[in-house]
Amino acid sequence: MLELINTLTELYMLNHIMTEKEKMIKGLLYNPNLDKALVRERVRVKDLCRAYNSLDPNEREKEHEVMKKILVKTKEHFRINPNFWCDYGYNIEIGENFFSNYNLVILDCAKVTFGDNVAIGPNCGFYAVGIH
Repeated sequence: MLELINTLTELYMLNHIMTEKEKMIKGLLYNPNLDKALVRERVRVKDLCRAYNSLDPNEREKEHEVMKKILVKTKEHFRINPNFWCDYGYNIEIGENFFSNYNLVILDCAKVTFGDNVAIGPNCGFYAVGIH
């Protein structure tokens, strides 16, 4: 019983001294609107997603350039058809020959990993969220 009390006390203390981003990264419940850094990161990636979704379909090199700013971990060959939206981008990894058809949404409050040779159909969403 004492061990359980110590564990609960430690969780309570961590929950009150950690930033909301630190809680998110550790997989704890968090409030994304209480952390200015998280708000800035979401606004930044929304601007990049909007730019990506507005590109001319013939601008493949520009698409790769913008997507590599959104998704920090990509392999060389991938294709994500617009529209694409995510929360942060830095929690998403895609493998070689990744393909997504139109209207992909990834809510990446936690790590989301797609391996090599993955194909995703249109209008799909992946939601790794845990907020309160």
